[in-house]
Amino acid sequence: MDSPICPAEQPTGELSLRIERRRDANGGDGSSVATSQFHRGALRVLRPYYADDSGQATYTVINPGGAYFGGDTYQLTLDVADNAALRVTTQSATKVYKTPQGPAHQTMHITLGESARLDYVPDQLIVYENGSYRQDTTVDMQPSSSLTMSEIITPGWSPSGETFTYTELRMRTEIRVCSELFAIDQLRILPAEESVTGIGFMEGFTHIGQLIFVSRMVAQPAVADALAELVRTSDTHSGLTHAGRPLPLINDAPVCLVIRSLAHSTEAIARLHEQATDIVKDA
Repeated sequence: MDSPICPAEQPTGELSLRIERRRDANGGDGSSVATSQFHRGALRVLRPYYADDSGQATYTVINPGGAYFGGDTYQLTLDVADNAALRVTTQSATKVYKTPQGPAHQTMHITLGESARLDYVPDQLIVYENGSYRQDTTVDMQPSSSLTMSEIITPGWSPSGETFTYTELRMRTEIRVCSELFAIDQLRILPAEESVTGIGFMEGFTHIGQLIFVSRMVAQPAVADALAELVRTSDTHSGLTHAGRPLPLINDAPVCLVIRSLAHSTEAIARLHEQATDIVKDA
């Protein structure tokens, strides 16, 4: 098992958000707003917007530098308080270029309060020739909170025309419920050491997608069945699996469902992720 990433003392980019649900004029739940916001270096966020009347705030993360380079370190901290709802996306694809100084790192720590909701749906990650990228995410949540995490990985262009010319990609997500370890998800691709596009790994496909749901909502048979049917009829090569270990000491613990996909385009996986997210959100 890979060790968690230890970022440098001075990150290339740092972003922290604390989201709380404010009260409306009648004392009921209003919109979710940032009560604390901090950024430094090569990370920023755009002014939030509200896509519907649910009160969920959407923040768009931007990197003015345009890409991740060797030795870069990025830290994101997302704290969603009780009953608050946050959606985080990006302005454009995250691009990782050559990293001769060492891998580019991103660490993210997520805290979700009671009945809190986070949808983390960045644009695709593109790793270019001789690029190396590591991502380490930790989530601390409550049984009643809900988490959606999307990732789409795209191989970058190379002068030779070959598809997989990057050096390394490692992504690790650790999820805890009431401080109890619930699930660990890991993705590791080392193109120089593995037959990446061969049978048993990517089956000739070029794009990878993974969509993680952790919520009581996905325990509903109707929701699980709808997700299974969506995956079955998708124009991607996808599978739906249960993850997470039993938590017998936690009443009404959440359920973890993971959709893993292979495809020949970013658009096909993004479409699947959007449709799956809509199914869970509307449940």
